[in-house]
Amino acid sequence: MNETLTFRDLGLSEAMLKALEKKGYGYPTTIQAQAIPEFMQWKDVIAKAPTGTGKTFAFGIPMIEHVDTKCDEVQGLILAPTRELAIQIGDELRGLLTYYQGIRVAVLYGGAGIVGQAKQLEKKPQIVVATPGRLMDHYNRKNIRLDKIQTVVLDEADRMLDMGFFKDVTKIIEKVKNRKNLGLFSATISQEVMTVSWMYQRDEVEITVEPKREDRPDIDQYSITVTPLEKAETALRLIRTQNYERVMIFCNTKHMCQRLCDDFQRAGADCDCIHGDIRQSQREKTMQRYRNGQLAILIATDVASRGIDVDDVDCVINFDIPEENEYYVHRIGRTGRAKRKGVAWSIIGNFPEKAKLDEIAKYSQYTIRPMLLGNDGSLTEEEVKAPVIKKRFR
Repeated sequence: MNETLTFRDLGLSEAMLKALEKKGYGYPTTIQAQAIPEFMQWKDVIAKAPTGTGKTFAFGIPMIEHVDTKCDEVQGLILAPTRELAIQIGDELRGLLTYYQGIRVAVLYGGAGIVGQAKQLEKKPQIVVATPGRLMDHYNRKNIRLDKIQTVVLDEADRMLDMGFFKDVTKIIEKVKNRKNLGLFSATISQEVMTVSWMYQRDEVEITVEPKREDRPDIDQYSITVTPLEKAETALRLIRTQNYERVMIFCNTKHMCQRLCDDFQRAGADCDCIHGDIRQSQREKTMQRYRNGQLAILIATDVASRGIDVDDVDCVINFDIPEENEYYVHRIGRTGRAKRKGVAWSIIGNFPEKAKLDEIAKYSQYTIRPMLLGNDGSLTEEEVKAPVIKKRFR
C-alpha cells in the first residue's frame, strides 16, 4: 500500500470522498490504487488479488463515478458467482452512494422472488449486481436491457466460471454491444479466466496483488473477546497492567475515535485523538506531542493516521477490527519497527468482528492468539474448544 496516496489523489468527486471518509477509508489499498485510475480511463483490467484486499471498491468506485444520472438505463453490470456475494457487493455500493442523488442499484439472484426483483428493475437502476443465471432469466423476460451498459465486471471470475457459468457469462458479455470496458477480478487466473480475457479484452491492464510475507516485523499478535460494553475498560486495563508506555489505538470511525478518547480522558489516561473532524493544525500538534513522548496514548482512524512515523510504539490496539485485511497489516506495522519486538492486540466485541479477524489471519498468514485478561492484569491463553459433534443414533 502506498501510504502517500489518498483517495483524493485519484481524482474522485467530493460526494465519493465524503462517503469514503464517513466509512473510515482514507487511503486506497494496493488493488484500489492500481485499478481505479485504469477504470476511470475506461481500460480493460484483469486483476489477481486475494479476498479482503478491497476489490469491490476497486471497480465499484469508478463505476459509480461514471454513471450519468440523467440516463435511466443500466450503465454498470457486476456479475458474481453467489447470491451472498451479490448481496454483499450491493450493500457496499449503496454505502458509497450516501451523498449522491439519483443513482440506484438493483441486486438480482436466484432463490428469491423474480417479481420483487422485476419491481426493482422498474425503478430504473443504473447499476445492476447479479448472478449470471438470474440475470439471463430477467433478460429473457425482457425485464432488463443490456445495450446501454458501459462497464462489465466479473467478480470472483475463477469461481464463477468454475461453477459452470461459462456459457451464461460469455452470452451476457456478447449481449453488451456498447461496452467500453471489461474487468475480471479473480483470486487465481484459471484457464477459463484467461479464455474470457483473450476473447473479450483489448490491451488489458494486468494487476497482481499478493499477500505480503516478506520483511515482516517481529510482532506478537493477540486477541481478547469481551462484550461490546466492556471494550473500552478492557483496552485501558490492558495498557495499565502491561505497563505499555506508547500506544496507538485504531478505530474505524471518527465518532468511535472521539468517544473512546473522551472515555479514556475521563478515566485519567494521558491520551488524545486524531480524526477527520479535527483541524489539521490541531492534528499536527497532537502528533508532535506523541512523537516527542509527551503523550502516552494516541487514538486514530486509518484516515488520520496515514503517514505517522514513530519508531518505538510499544503496542497497537485494534479497538475496532478493520474493514479491509490490508488495513490490519498496515496498522500493526506501527509497532515492531527498528528491529524491536512489537505487540498488537485486537479487541473483539461480537461474532462478525471475530469472523473478520479470522479472515484477516488467514489472508495474511498471521497467528493471532486468543487471550484472557484477568482483573489483576494476568494474561492466560484462552482454550479454544473444538465444536461438539453430536452422535446420531441409528
